[in-house]
Amino acid sequence: MDSAAEPREYDLDALRQRVLLERGGERSSSIPQLAEADPDLCAIALALPDGTVHSSADGTVPFSIQSAVKPFLFALALADTDGAALDRVGIEPTGEAFDAIKLESDTGRPPNPMVNAGAILTCALVDGDSPDARSERILAGLSRFAGRPLEIDEDVARSEHLLGDRNHALAHLMRAEGTLTCSADDAVAVYARACAVLVDAEVLAVMGATLALGGVNPITGERVVSAEIARDTVAVMATCGVYDGSGRWMRAVGIPAKSSVSGAIVMSAPGALGAVVISPPLDEQGTSVRGRIAAEVLSADLGLHVFG
Repeated sequence: MDSAAEPREYDLDALRQRVLLERGGERSSSIPQLAEADPDLCAIALALPDGTVHSSADGTVPFSIQSAVKPFLFALALADTDGAALDRVGIEPTGEAFDAIKLESDTGRPPNPMVNAGAILTCALVDGDSPDARSERILAGLSRFAGRPLEIDEDVARSEHLLGDRNHALAHLMRAEGTLTCSADDAVAVYARACAVLVDAEVLAVMGATLALGGVNPITGERVVSAEIARDTVAVMATCGVYDGSGRWMRAVGIPAKSSVSGAIVMSAPGALGAVVISPPLDEQGTSVRGRIAAEVLSADLGLHVFG
């Protein structure tokens, strides 16, 4: 740590240019908007405890948050259920794909909140007496994490809802098990809208920093969630956030993180900062190829590995 670089002075544009040389990976084809994403979009951002946000080129280019929303949905569900969400959703890694049609065999629960089944359920656990009310509450909560009002890309939301066949299957399976109490279609609709929230690298880095800093937004100073909820959320990011690649991620990068099919990776370095890399081409685990490279370099250069 003594020889670690200073985040405020770190040359993020140089790192961006370095990882842009990597041409591997494929864009997600799950919805048209992701299949058509600019493969050369690449941004890196850091959000620091004093509210400073440091980013490379493309740091304010918007994209849909997709699965990077999952830690924040979990945190909001924990807050709205006074922690009882932990009884409804497991916290163990699966070693399987994020959309695997699988629940815990003995409980019928989703295995963890970072896979699609878990995120669909956590959306349903957020307060609200209708899908619209839950969606509005989620958007408000995400905006508090971001420290600014956020919006939903309605075209992306429609695509997520209409084309999310596996999500519908998971929701129906949870209904059959008695785990999900609202209708399957309503649950998927709320989750689709959560995935369609528009962010950019700078905004998402602030959201990651809010978790890293014990639930307090570094820009607004607002306590968004309790320190305990922030701790529990970051812990599950560490074990489950990169799906069946989470173990390799924590060994190589050592920063709790959540990947997404948009190509965004949000990282929460406890007590230190939030970081984001966005680049759409993905590896076989659904993680940004350039994002993984950039994260390893950032972790090493800034001394962020939690076991370092």
